[in-house]
Amino acid sequence: MPVRAFDLRVGTAGWQVPRALADEFAGAGTHLARYAAHMTACEINTSFYRPHARATYEKWAAQTPPGFRFAVKLPKAITHVARLRGAAPALDAFLQQVGGLGDRLGCLLVQLPPSLAFDEAVVGAFLLALRARHGGAVALEPRHASWFAPAADALLAAHGVARVLADPVLHPGGAAPGGSARRIYLRLHGSPRVYYSGYAADWLQVLAARIAQARDQADVWCIFDNTAAGHALPDARALQRALAAID
Repeated sequence: MPVRAFDLRVGTAGWQVPRALADEFAGAGTHLARYAAHMTACEINTSFYRPHARATYEKWAAQTPPGFRFAVKLPKAITHVARLRGAAPALDAFLQQVGGLGDRLGCLLVQLPPSLAFDEAVVGAFLLALRARHGGAVALEPRHASWFAPAADALLAAHGVARVLADPVLHPGGAAPGGSARRIYLRLHGSPRVYYSGYAADWLQVLAARIAQARDQADVWCIFDNTAAGHALPDARALQRALAAID
Protein backbone atom coordinates (compact mmCIF):
# COMPACT_ATOMS: atom_id res chain seq x y z
CA MET A 1 0.00 0.00 0.00
CA PRO A 2 1.47 3.41 -0.91
CA VAL A 3 2.52 5.81 1.84
CA ARG A 4 0.25 8.86 1.82
CA ALA A 5 0.77 12.28 3.29
CA PHE A 6 -2.95 12.80 3.86
CA ASP A 7 -5.47 11.05 6.05
CA LEU A 8 -8.59 9.09 5.06
CA ARG A 9 -11.36 8.30 7.52
CA VAL A 10 -14.61 6.45 6.89
CA GLY A 11 -17.32 6.05 9.50
CA THR A 12 -20.90 6.71 10.53
CA ALA A 13 -22.90 9.05 12.69
CA GLY A 14 -22.89 7.14 15.96
CA TRP A 15 -21.58 3.61 16.36
CA GLN A 16 -24.76 1.59 16.13
CA VAL A 17 -24.22 -1.82 14.51
CA PRO A 18 -27.34 -3.09 12.68
CA ARG A 19 -28.40 -6.67 13.26
CA ALA A 20 -27.39 -7.63 9.72
CA LEU A 21 -23.74 -6.88 10.57
CA ALA A 22 -23.71 -8.32 14.09
CA ASP A 23 -21.51 -11.29 13.12
CA GLU A 24 -19.05 -9.07 11.26
CA PHE A 25 -18.67 -6.87 14.33
CA ALA A 26 -18.76 -9.68 16.88
CA GLY A 27 -16.33 -9.95 19.76
CA ALA A 28 -15.71 -8.83 23.31
CA GLY A 29 -16.13 -5.29 24.53
CA THR A 30 -18.66 -2.51 24.11
CA HIS A 31 -20.53 -1.63 20.94
CA LEU A 32 -18.08 1.23 20.42
CA ALA A 33 -15.05 -1.01 20.89
CA ARG A 34 -16.37 -3.49 18.33
CA TYR A 35 -17.21 -0.70 15.90
CA ALA A 36 -13.79 0.92 16.31
CA ALA A 37 -12.04 -2.38 15.56
CA HIS A 38 -13.22 -2.07 11.95
CA MET A 39 -13.83 1.63 11.31
CA THR A 40 -11.45 4.58 11.50
CA ALA A 41 -13.85 7.34 12.58
CA CYS A 42 -17.18 8.13 14.15
CA GLU A 43 -19.25 11.29 14.33
CA ILE A 44 -20.77 12.15 17.70
CA ASN A 45 -24.07 13.94 17.08
CA THR A 46 -25.58 13.67 20.57
CA SER A 47 -23.36 16.57 21.66
CA PHE A 48 -25.60 18.79 19.53
CA TYR A 49 -28.57 18.09 21.79
CA ARG A 50 -27.03 17.84 25.25
CA PRO A 51 -23.63 18.21 26.92
CA HIS A 52 -21.58 15.18 27.88
CA ALA A 53 -19.25 15.17 30.86
CA ARG A 54 -15.54 15.20 30.16
CA ALA A 55 -15.37 11.81 31.86
CA THR A 56 -17.81 10.41 29.30
CA TYR A 57 -15.54 11.51 26.45
CA GLU A 58 -12.59 10.01 28.29
CA LYS A 59 -14.46 6.71 28.58
CA TRP A 60 -15.27 6.70 24.85
CA ALA A 61 -11.67 7.46 23.93
CA ALA A 62 -10.42 4.59 26.09
CA GLN A 63 -12.57 2.13 24.11
CA THR A 64 -10.90 2.91 20.78
CA PRO A 65 -7.52 2.03 19.24
CA PRO A 66 -4.78 4.68 18.86
CA GLY A 67 -5.52 5.43 15.21
CA PHE A 68 -9.23 6.03 15.70
CA ARG A 69 -10.69 9.54 15.60
CA PHE A 70 -13.99 11.18 16.56
CA ALA A 71 -15.70 14.14 14.96
CA VAL A 72 -17.91 15.99 17.44
CA LYS A 73 -20.82 18.26 16.55
CA LEU A 74 -21.02 21.64 18.27
CA PRO A 75 -24.04 22.20 20.53
CA LYS A 76 -27.21 23.71 19.06
CA ALA A 77 -26.95 26.35 21.79
CA ILE A 78 -24.09 27.81 19.74
CA THR A 79 -25.27 27.16 16.19
CA HIS A 80 -29.07 27.31 16.35
CA VAL A 81 -29.96 29.29 19.48
CA ALA A 82 -27.17 31.88 19.62
CA ARG A 83 -26.67 31.60 15.83
CA LEU A 84 -22.89 31.97 16.25
CA ARG A 85 -23.14 35.23 18.24
CA GLY A 86 -21.48 35.65 21.63
CA ALA A 87 -20.29 32.05 21.51
CA ALA A 88 -17.16 32.30 23.65
CA PRO A 89 -18.57 31.01 27.00
CA ALA A 90 -20.38 28.10 25.33
CA LEU A 91 -17.28 27.26 23.30
CA ASP A 92 -15.17 27.19 26.45
CA ALA A 93 -17.56 24.76 28.12
CA PHE A 94 -17.84 22.52 25.05
CA LEU A 95 -14.11 22.37 24.39
CA GLN A 96 -13.42 21.55 28.04
CA GLN A 97 -15.76 18.59 27.70
CA VAL A 98 -14.50 17.23 24.37
CA GLY A 99 -10.93 17.64 25.59
CA GLY A 100 -11.58 14.34 27.32
CA LEU A 101 -11.08 12.64 23.96
CA GLY A 102 -7.41 13.64 23.98
CA ASP A 103 -5.72 12.67 20.73
CA ARG A 104 -8.87 10.80 19.62
CA LEU A 105 -10.49 14.16 18.83
CA GLY A 106 -10.17 14.41 15.07
CA CYS A 107 -12.54 17.16 13.94
CA LEU A 108 -15.17 19.58 15.17
CA LEU A 109 -18.37 19.75 13.12
CA VAL A 110 -20.36 22.97 12.92
CA GLN A 111 -23.80 22.31 11.41
CA LEU A 112 -25.86 25.43 10.80
CA PRO A 113 -29.65 25.83 10.55
CA PRO A 114 -31.12 26.32 7.06
CA SER A 115 -32.28 29.81 8.05
CA LEU A 116 -28.80 31.08 8.96
CA ALA A 117 -27.51 33.21 6.09
CA PHE A 118 -23.84 34.07 5.67
CA ASP A 119 -22.92 37.27 7.51
CA GLU A 120 -19.22 38.00 7.18
CA ALA A 121 -18.96 39.99 10.41
CA VAL A 122 -20.79 37.42 12.54
CA VAL A 123 -19.04 34.43 11.00
CA GLY A 124 -15.64 36.12 11.16
CA ALA A 125 -16.03 36.89 14.86
CA PHE A 126 -17.17 33.33 15.57
CA LEU A 127 -14.26 31.78 13.72
CA LEU A 128 -11.79 34.06 15.48
CA ALA A 129 -13.22 32.97 18.83
CA LEU A 130 -13.11 29.32 17.82
CA ARG A 131 -9.57 29.47 16.49
CA ALA A 132 -8.34 31.27 19.60
CA ARG A 133 -9.38 28.14 21.49
CA HIS A 134 -8.95 25.27 19.04
CA GLY A 135 -6.26 24.77 16.43
CA GLY A 136 -7.41 21.39 15.14
CA ALA A 137 -9.59 20.34 12.25
CA VAL A 138 -12.97 22.04 11.79
CA ALA A 139 -15.67 21.36 9.20
CA LEU A 140 -18.75 23.53 8.74
CA GLU A 141 -22.01 22.42 7.12
CA PRO A 142 -24.08 25.41 6.01
CA ARG A 143 -27.59 24.95 4.64
CA HIS A 144 -28.50 28.45 3.45
CA ALA A 145 -27.83 29.29 -0.21
CA SER A 146 -25.78 32.39 0.67
CA TRP A 147 -22.92 30.26 1.98
CA PHE A 148 -22.12 28.76 -1.43
CA ALA A 149 -20.33 31.83 -2.73
CA PRO A 150 -16.70 32.97 -3.05
CA ALA A 151 -16.79 35.33 -0.05
CA ALA A 152 -17.93 32.60 2.33
CA ASP A 153 -15.41 30.10 0.97
CA ALA A 154 -12.60 32.63 1.28
CA LEU A 155 -13.44 33.37 4.93
CA LEU A 156 -13.61 29.69 5.80
CA ALA A 157 -10.33 29.01 4.02
CA ALA A 158 -8.65 31.90 5.84
CA HIS A 159 -9.46 30.17 9.13
CA GLY A 160 -8.58 26.68 7.91
CA VAL A 161 -12.19 25.49 8.00
CA ALA A 162 -13.57 23.03 5.46
CA ARG A 163 -17.06 23.49 4.03
CA VAL A 164 -18.88 20.16 4.17
CA LEU A 165 -20.00 18.49 0.98
CA ALA A 166 -23.39 17.10 1.98
CA ASP A 167 -25.60 14.71 0.07
CA PRO A 168 -28.27 15.38 -1.03
CA VAL A 169 -27.00 18.65 -2.49
CA LEU A 170 -29.46 21.46 -1.76
CA HIS A 171 -27.95 24.48 -3.49
CA PRO A 172 -25.86 25.31 -6.58
CA GLY A 173 -22.21 25.19 -5.56
CA GLY A 174 -22.87 22.56 -2.94
CA ALA A 175 -21.81 19.68 -5.17
CA ALA A 176 -18.15 20.39 -4.44
CA PRO A 177 -16.36 20.90 -1.13
CA GLY A 178 -15.24 24.39 -0.20
CA GLY A 179 -13.31 26.40 2.33
CA SER A 180 -9.92 24.99 3.26
CA ALA A 181 -8.31 22.92 0.51
CA ARG A 182 -6.49 20.93 3.19
CA ARG A 183 -9.54 18.94 4.22
CA ILE A 184 -12.64 17.40 2.62
CA TYR A 185 -15.55 16.39 4.85
CA LEU A 186 -18.37 14.41 3.27
CA ARG A 187 -21.69 13.89 5.07
CA LEU A 188 -23.96 11.44 3.29
CA HIS A 189 -27.49 11.78 4.65
CA GLY A 190 -29.17 9.34 2.27
CA SER A 191 -30.93 10.05 -1.00
CA PRO A 192 -33.68 10.31 -2.13
CA ARG A 193 -35.12 9.88 1.37
CA VAL A 194 -32.90 11.73 3.80
CA TYR A 195 -31.63 9.61 6.72
CA TYR A 196 -33.43 6.50 5.42
CA SER A 197 -32.17 5.70 1.90
CA GLY A 198 -29.11 3.57 1.26
CA TYR A 199 -26.63 4.13 -1.56
CA ALA A 200 -26.36 1.92 -4.62
CA ALA A 201 -23.21 -0.14 -5.15
CA ASP A 202 -22.31 1.65 -8.39
CA TRP A 203 -22.73 5.06 -6.69
CA LEU A 204 -20.34 3.98 -3.95
CA GLN A 205 -17.83 2.76 -6.53
CA VAL A 206 -17.83 6.19 -8.18
CA LEU A 207 -17.47 7.84 -4.78
CA ALA A 208 -14.52 5.59 -3.94
CA ALA A 209 -12.74 6.58 -7.14
CA ARG A 210 -13.24 10.27 -6.38
CA ILE A 211 -12.04 9.87 -2.80
CA ALA A 212 -8.97 7.92 -3.95
CA GLN A 213 -8.04 10.83 -6.18
CA ALA A 214 -8.82 13.52 -3.60
CA ARG A 215 -6.87 11.90 -0.77
CA ASP A 216 -3.61 12.62 -2.55
CA GLN A 217 -4.30 16.33 -2.03
CA ALA A 218 -6.30 16.61 1.20
CA ASP A 219 -7.43 14.81 4.33
CA VAL A 220 -10.77 13.16 3.63
CA TRP A 221 -13.53 12.29 6.09
CA CYS A 222 -16.57 10.41 4.80
CA ILE A 223 -19.40 10.03 7.30
CA PHE A 224 -22.62 8.17 6.52
CA ASP A 225 -25.59 9.70 8.33
CA ASN A 226 -28.29 7.53 6.72
CA THR A 227 -28.82 5.70 9.99
CA ALA A 228 -32.63 5.61 10.35
CA ALA A 229 -33.11 2.33 8.47
CA GLY A 230 -29.70 0.85 9.27
CA HIS A 231 -27.97 1.64 5.97
CA ALA A 232 -25.09 3.76 7.28
CA LEU A 233 -22.69 1.06 8.43
CA PRO A 234 -23.27 -1.34 5.49
CA ASP A 235 -22.67 1.57 3.11
CA ALA A 236 -19.51 2.59 4.98
CA ARG A 237 -18.18 -0.97 4.83
CA ALA A 238 -18.97 -1.18 1.12
CA LEU A 239 -17.05 2.05 0.56
CA GLN A 240 -14.10 0.69 2.55
CA ARG A 241 -14.01 -2.40 0.31
CA ALA A 242 -14.19 -0.28 -2.84
CA LEU A 243 -11.32 1.90 -1.61
CA ALA A 244 -9.24 -1.16 -0.69
CA ALA A 245 -9.72 -2.53 -4.21
CA ILE A 246 -8.38 0.73 -5.67
CA ASP A 247 -5.33 0.74 -3.40
